[in-house]
Amino acid sequence: MSKIIRTRKPSVLPFYAMALVFLVLCAVLPVYKLWALLAALGGAFVAFGAAQKVCPPRVVEHEVPFHTGVEDVDAMLTDIQQKLDTLHTLNEQLPDPQLSAAMTRMEKAGRSIVEAVEANPEKAKQVRRFANYYLPDAVNVLQQYAKLAKQGVRGENAAAIRTEVEHNAASIATAFENQLDALYAAESMDLSADITVLQNMLNALTCRYCGISIRIL
Repeated sequence: MSKIIRTRKPSVLPFYAMALVFLVLCAVLPVYKLWALLAALGGAFVAFGAAQKVCPPRVVEHEVPFHTGVEDVDAMLTDIQQKLDTLHTLNEQLPDPQLSAAMTRMEKAGRSIVEAVEANPEKAKQVRRFANYYLPDAVNVLQQYAKLAKQGVRGENAAAIRTEVEHNAASIATAFENQLDALYAAESMDLSADITVLQNMLNALTCRYCGISIRIL
């Protein structure tokens, strides 16, 4: 999960001190002579060293969601975590107990996937399709469901969407759990069928939702 990254940032004051001392010595010494030029340079470096002791590098702390050492993996995990947070918020807004139970399973499996990949970044390639298809599609479906519930839309299509989401939520949760199991399987599991079902369901729900939205407008 989130980590504190500490970086050292050198102060600029030693450089200013070095430049100032060099300019002052150049003004008072005959720097056209070699010994004077060397003296000015030596004084400047002494000033730089002294200023570094007085103004040491600053340690800057900043929090990052993930720090696996692989930038694109960190970005993927951050995106997954954000979508899981959205899923959690939606779950709190929707009262249906069966749907809520399925969403809780989705979130639990998703969090476990994040933890597994964070611990073993080399597993990231196994969850690319989950990150790009499973999770965003599922969140999209549930967001559409929540909009319908909030707007109080009634009618045949609205009822069909609600029924379909409630009926298939458990299947989506199972797909999430299958993805988690695949991370620990001795051989890679074929999840293409699960992805196809999820995408088809999303397309159907989206078409129905668009039809309802047009009639509302």
